[in-house]
Formats: sequence, structure tokens, C-alpha cells
Amino acid sequence: MSHTVIMLLAGLGLLILLRLAIKDAARATRLFLVLWLIVTIGNLLVGVLHAGYGWVEEAGIALVVFGMPAAIALAIRRFLR
Repeated sequence: MSHTVIMLLAGLGLLILLRLAIKDAARATRLFLVLWLIVTIGNLLVGVLHAGYGWVEEAGIALVVFGMPAAIALAIRRFLR
């Protein structure tokens, strides 16, 4: 399994954990977005500084890694009001 898929699954796991732990859906979503952005930036920095990938390569992957779980979180919040 690729690292990108693992990161996407981790994002979904974090989202599920926060939604179950925090009653207020809006607060859970905001907290998820902040935490997931921090994790994504950390992942980007590890890829560039230690794994030897270029900034442009990692930036594209970081957009996917952050964007897909973030879009799912926002969609769930919107449709489950």
C-alpha cells in the first residue's frame, strides 16, 4: 500500500474519531481541518527534507492528501445538518 493511501486512510480515521468524540459537528470539523493541515504540512516537510522529493512533487501530493479528507469532512458536515 502506498504512503499516499495510508495518509488518506489516516485522515479519514482522524475525521471519524473527532466526529465521534465531539458532539458539535462544526467544532469537530474545524478541529479536524486544523489538525489535518498540520499533519499534511509535516508530511510534506518529511518528504522534501528526508525522502528527497522535490517541493513541486510533494506539493501536488500534499494537495491530494489534505484536500480529499477535507472535502469529505466539509461534505459530511453540510449534508448531515
